Amino acid sequence: MKSIDRIPTSKLQRASKLVSTGAKVGVNYLKYNVEKFSKSEAEAKENLNKNNAEDIYGSLKQLKGSALKVAQMLSMEKNILPQAYVEKFSLAQFSVPPLSSPLVVKTFKKYFGQTPDAIFDEFDSNSVNAASIGQVHRAKKNGKELAVKIQYPGVADSIKSDLSLVKPIAIKMFNIKGKDSDKYFKEVEDKLTEETDYSLEIKQSQEIAKACAHIPNILFPSYYKEYSSNRILTMDFMKGEHLSEFTKKNVSQEKSNKLGQALWDFYMHQIHNLKKVHADPHPGNFLINENDQLIALDFGCMKTIPDDFYTPYFELADPTVINSPSLFSEKLYELEILTPKDTKEETTFFTAMFHELLSVFTLPFQQEIFDFSDPEFFGKIGDLAERYSQNTELRKFNSNRGSKHFIYMNRTFFGLYNLMFDLKANAVKINQFQHYK
Repeated sequence: MKSIDRIPTSKLQRASKLVSTGAKVGVNYLKYNVEKFSKSEAEAKENLNKNNAEDIYGSLKQLKGSALKVAQMLSMEKNILPQAYVEKFSLAQFSVPPLSSPLVVKTFKKYFGQTPDAIFDEFDSNSVNAASIGQVHRAKKNGKELAVKIQYPGVADSIKSDLSLVKPIAIKMFNIKGKDSDKYFKEVEDKLTEETDYSLEIKQSQEIAKACAHIPNILFPSYYKEYSSNRILTMDFMKGEHLSEFTKKNVSQEKSNKLGQALWDFYMHQIHNLKKVHADPHPGNFLINENDQLIALDFGCMKTIPDDFYTPYFELADPTVINSPSLFSEKLYELEILTPKDTKEETTFFTAMFHELLSVFTLPFQQEIFDFSDPEFFGKIGDLAERYSQNTELRKFNSNRGSKHFIYMNRTFFGLYNLMFDLKANAVKINQFQHYK
């Protein structure tokens, strides 16, 4: 893959790139309108989605940073976006054009005053992994194999401006209205800002590794502060293949269940006992080693779960609450899904909508052992997402519902469910880390 020598860093440069992409999308729609006369509607629409996904991703991978991170987040929303977007945006997880060697050296000189060759015994100038915020290089020091993550220039400084560019797209895509929508964008901005602070990531990584060391079949790298800064992070080089590569060829149900249980226990221990969770569960953040153990990477995105959100959030997983109209309504108000300003029509609609959604989404928590390979369960989630995305009644309401904490908690669960489905784990013990009952 061809490397790049510079990244657009100013607001004007980045805005210009997105404007040019918008022009390409406009041309794609013209082609679509013409193709409808010579091809079927389904084929023309498929070509439109494919061309738009190609052009939008092509722009975002050059911008990198938070713009590309948004694409990565959207790639996990398999029930919202057309498949063409999911496939293309998923490349943002671990496959984007890397920085050139001179730019890598320049970054080292800026933060260490030395070249990487002067710091490490060996340093490979070719990256082994390039994603949305940084890229990884192999190195050696005192006989130890290391992975050195280098943040792309300008990423931290462009978060606010990138989100202001992405905001209109998000508002349209997710039907966000109302003056209080800023709290959601602020939550995303704060988390993206944290992800660019590699000193914070080392601290969070060490804390999670220590707190989760007792969980079977999951490993963590060690991190090295002396070879790290707020924009460069050095850790053990962990050997293994990405979870997505493993699932393509795995035929062992025993391995699937072993890894699925490790992944589930890892998340449930964080959520229920630590009240702080790795909120970026995509395949690029997990490796499988030769002993069929899970390796967890990248703790830049951690979500702290406050008690006043945690308690009602998980009480909604209790069938007693779901099946009690008064208790269910009480929790919806606590979680800001319903508000005192709602009309009777809005209250009725959103109560029914969330009852239907939660009755499906919380099914794993109703059982001691759950089959995450069951396509019927994921089909129900997909059907609900499809139906409500096209619901004309929903579009006339203000649908930015719920506490700001839903953004990363729901992202965590959607990502976790997708990983469990990819693993085809069919006998996962659900409740062994849940202490909320």
